Amino acid sequence: MATTKETAEFILGELGNGARFSVKPMFGEYALYADGKTVGFICDNQLLLKIMPESADLEARCERAQAYPGSKDYYLVPEETITGEHKLAALILRMAGSLPLPKPKKKKG
Repeated sequence: MATTKETAEFILGELGNGARFSVKPMFGEYALYADGKTVGFICDNQLLLKIMPESADLEARCERAQAYPGSKDYYLVPEETITGEHKLAALILRMAGSLPLPKPKKKKG
């Protein structure tokens, strides 16, 4: 089941800090970016965040799930954490701060 654009916009709205968060469509789903770095995905209308030391606070509140069959595990963030957790945006920005910048794409030609 593909993620709806409304779900992606809802999650962005809950995160706030409009300029720091973005999504890009990918194969009917969305990649979630913070400060230009991939921190997770929105798949099947659910938020999945990378498992890393900076996201360890989610361990007790989130199940682990695959973003797609065969992927590594991510934290499956429940809706009540998205809507009621005002610290989620700060946690995601901490995650982004520890990730490397994406490699520039080579120009064709």
